[in-house]
Amino acid sequence: MTGKKAVQPVLVPVDFSPHSEAALLCAIDLAKCLEQPLLVLHVVHDPGSMPGYYAKALTKKRLHRIEDAAAEMLQEFLHTVGKRHDELKKLDRVESLLVKGLPSHRILEVAEQRSASMIVLGSRGLTGMQHLLIGSVAERIVHLAKVPVTVVKSTD
Repeated sequence: MTGKKAVQPVLVPVDFSPHSEAALLCAIDLAKCLEQPLLVLHVVHDPGSMPGYYAKALTKKRLHRIEDAAAEMLQEFLHTVGKRHDELKKLDRVESLLVKGLPSHRILEVAEQRSASMIVLGSRGLTGMQHLLIGSVAERIVHLAKVPVTVVKSTD
């Protein structure tokens, strides 16, 4: 066994929202400080739970698979954030990953599979009836994750 440290990425799940962008920026800073790679994750969820979520990309390029639309949106999101924030370009190791399933389950699964050092995610901060009916991915991650979790809200 060598003295080499295992690669433990900072995992940042994104949904392309302003909260996700804020979480990504926070994760970039943490990855730099910890000298760890950054793993940007998007979970392609059941389209029945949020109809039209990928509609922008589907109509733009006439893509037929939601996974294709989501992959395009993820790359566009990273490109846009990279243009606005040089920190992303300066990071040594950034990997993006697209998986299908229920967001909270898949985020936790990827965190475990990749031995993530931490999870940084954005939250819309729904309250009241909306929160009770929809639930909160961030809340589930905080309660179930086996690694530290940082929840970030944008200033927008």
